[in-house]
Amino acid sequence: MRNFQYRERTTGPTRIDGLESSANSLEIQEAYAMSRRERTALITGSGQMIGRGIALRLAEAGFNIILNGSKNTAACESVAEELASFDVDTLIAMGNVGKKDEALGIAKAGLDEFGTIDVLVNNAAIRPHSGFLEISEEEWDQVQDVNLNSVIWLSKACLPGMMEKQWGRIVTFTGMNAQRGYNGAAAVSVSKHGNWGLTKSLSDEFGQYGITTNIISPGTFPGDNADLSNDERRQKLKETNPMRRLGLTTEIGGMIAYLCSEDGGFVNGQMLQINGGAVVQF
Repeated sequence: MRNFQYRERTTGPTRIDGLESSANSLEIQEAYAMSRRERTALITGSGQMIGRGIALRLAEAGFNIILNGSKNTAACESVAEELASFDVDTLIAMGNVGKKDEALGIAKAGLDEFGTIDVLVNNAAIRPHSGFLEISEEEWDQVQDVNLNSVIWLSKACLPGMMEKQWGRIVTFTGMNAQRGYNGAAAVSVSKHGNWGLTKSLSDEFGQYGITTNIISPGTFPGDNADLSNDERRQKLKETNPMRRLGLTTEIGGMIAYLCSEDGGFVNGQMLQINGGAVVQF
């Protein structure tokens, strides 16, 4: 099992006690902020791109953050440094979520440090391109472990604490692979269809405990400062998108922050398309 690496803020949250029923909107906002600071979010694959954007947005909203990556510790440390400007605590828990013992170790590190994991964002995934007849059993199993089984393992680890608190959020990432099949991506499509089925089942089973479970199907989200001038594929996606641009990771983070807010508490069992209108559902 890999060693877990910690980076903590020493400053604690500012607590607000004794709010009167006539409290003004600022006091109410501060009270919500306090409640969020008592909550913790685990974001898998959070050393870069979408995962980084989510970590920054949830930290801004006041959630303690557990960062995770499989190999690139330096990337997670860089994100942790960015989070240092927020009044939250940050834990780095390195490990491969596609290996059960490491996935459970990541969850245990977070639970030992914070008591509960209130928000689970399943962002880590692999998407190899392999024909159905050519893909090896080993590679097939690896895709299912990283993309689907990790969501099962981590959800099972986090749900008891969420149930005890009567509050929790599980958000998983998918894509068009959960809505249709692709030539050369059978393993990925199977795993992502599984994510969608799991989301619907968990939303029904655990909604009664104040726990929402949703899935996000994102469009193309390059790094916020990515140079696309020599990327013909992404340039074409940009030109054909109804918004005539690609997504910003902060926009994904904003949606996650909404789902994790009190205002998002009645959004449950949904697939949310964040793609600028590239895919329109009827």
